[in-house]
Amino acid sequence: MTLSEAELVNALCLHMAERKGIRPENVRVELIYDDELGFSAELNVEGRDIVWIEANMAEAVSRYVHKQYGKQAYRDDISFRLAEEIVVDVK
Repeated sequence: MTLSEAELVNALCLHMAERKGIRPENVRVELIYDDELGFSAELNVEGRDIVWIEANMAEAVSRYVHKQYGKQAYRDDISFRLAEEIVVDVK
């Protein structure tokens, strides 16, 4: 299964909102790719900027896939890649 960039953003927003007890609409996400550092995301939550590394993003994707699709995805099952946009492959 491949998740689009929009689904990845939704996964991050939903996960952060759940952790902070706020509405997903109050979370802003900017996805980042760096040749040396890989994938990350900058989340703005109630005026605070928080940087998530790939491991944090994978945790959010795992929870999203479980809730939305009823599929259990472990960290080793999740990989990020740069296509025309940042997408997530889930085995």
